[in-house]
Amino acid sequence: MSCRAGPLPYTGWTSCGWQCARALHRWHAGSRSFCGRRRGSGHFRQGGRVGLCFRQRAAHSNRAWAPRGIDGRQRNRGDSRVTLSRNIVRRWRNLRDAPIPDAVCAAARLHMLDIVGVGVAASSTPQGEPYRRFSAGGEGKISLLNGGTLASAADAALVNGGLIHSLEFDDTHTGSIVHGSAVLVPTVLAVAQDRAVAPEAALRAYILGYEVLIRIGLAAQGGFQRNGFQITSVAGSLVAALMAAELMGADEDASVHAMGIALSQASGVFEFLSNGSSVKSMHPGWAAHAGILAARLAIAGLTGPETAIEGTRGLFAAFARDDAAPARLAALLADLGSTWHMADVAFKFLPCCHYLHPFVEAAGKLAGEIRDPTGISELVLRIAPGAAPIVCEPWSDKLDPPDGHAARWSLPIAVAARFIDGKVDLDTFAAKAFPAVLALAAKSRWEPLEPNRFPQAFEAEILCHLADGRTLSARIDDVFGNASRPANEIDVLAKFRANAARQLPVTAIQALETFFLVTGACDFSPLAEALATGAQQGSSP
Repeated sequence: MSCRAGPLPYTGWTSCGWQCARALHRWHAGSRSFCGRRRGSGHFRQGGRVGLCFRQRAAHSNRAWAPRGIDGRQRNRGDSRVTLSRNIVRRWRNLRDAPIPDAVCAAARLHMLDIVGVGVAASSTPQGEPYRRFSAGGEGKISLLNGGTLASAADAALVNGGLIHSLEFDDTHTGSIVHGSAVLVPTVLAVAQDRAVAPEAALRAYILGYEVLIRIGLAAQGGFQRNGFQITSVAGSLVAALMAAELMGADEDASVHAMGIALSQASGVFEFLSNGSSVKSMHPGWAAHAGILAARLAIAGLTGPETAIEGTRGLFAAFARDDAAPARLAALLADLGSTWHMADVAFKFLPCCHYLHPFVEAAGKLAGEIRDPTGISELVLRIAPGAAPIVCEPWSDKLDPPDGHAARWSLPIAVAARFIDGKVDLDTFAAKAFPAVLALAAKSRWEPLEPNRFPQAFEAEILCHLADGRTLSARIDDVFGNASRPANEIDVLAKFRANAARQLPVTAIQALETFFLVTGACDFSPLAEALATGAQQGSSP
């Protein structure tokens, strides 16, 4: 067994093993020694329990176990063990004034602009209607993407996050499978307006938050999804809490406790797939909402578990069920501030599950060779098994979704719509699929794509058997907008303008572009003024 200074994974240790690991770690880090009360062992028995006896060298004899105040907070961290939450908080604080590469900042600005446009577009859709009703009559200074305002920053984050995610049009980091902007942008906008945070400081918090969330997702290796949880909302709650606490000026302990408090609010299950219900849109909004509440409560004195991430009942154990994930995260945190994943986050150019995008593109390639889609006798859709449970199962439900919104997670409907309608856009999912689309979807089946690179790449392969005996095929090696096939600023601006035009006048659209893409704004008033025009001057689709 090797022992070195630095964080050690404690998940899964027995009581005795945990004490041994902690003591060995402290002894090595502080040049301590220990002696056993029994031959060949450092253990002794006390009250029927196994313990460990150690004596310190004289130079360290004044070190003591950390006492706690009456509020339960640790006052003197003599214990050198650093939990993952505290590790993250300290690394975050070390990067407060560190330079961030220009390319990373430019990518982040473009993502924030894109995500605001998505939320604005959702305001005029049936999916955005529940959030409009929820926020009706609110008064305050926190801007909503539907043009209104709310007094509560937490409620504003809930509404904005719900709007952003309601169309399945928000960005994704494919390797970690997180929709980071849907959580982090609502959190940043709400706290920054509420606490008068400068736009540049808000941008930095957004970037750091995304970097932490991505690393949690990479460490989990798809474990959240395999167990029926959406990592975006579950892990997003903790990152939103950290971000909010830091923007609110919390001290180190409060930021750590905020993450622990957020763990008790973390949620987001995939049962919505059973009937295509719209509650999934609330997941990132709830994470942002929970994060802000957690930060406020921590600053007020409420405490949470320091081992929120690696604990035996913590984030990875409870939701991902992966005892090795904490150690992977510790390793991934080592390059926080030197390796930037922000520039690899994928923009989405279709308003549906990201797993469907390469299939729509593949269908588009085949459509050019097929004059009449009714001449298709069978479609074989090959997809990575890791993506199939979301868009293929149960297949009978995917062949005939109950409404347009449920079709956003239907592989056969998305492919059939591209062949029949020649496009897939917001209108595709505005209502239940047309009979011609359903008829073609019924001719399809799916097969596992092996080998595959999921989730680092979203691949697709379609075999199209025609009635005249021909077989055509198309393959997409990765989704457009991902790091291997990056979109450019022109693509993203075109998407933003089309989305924003559904609700905002041209002057407001231009003001938003200037605010997000041009540095120099001293506060968020240009954003608030631009969004406010949507309630009076926006146009319906």
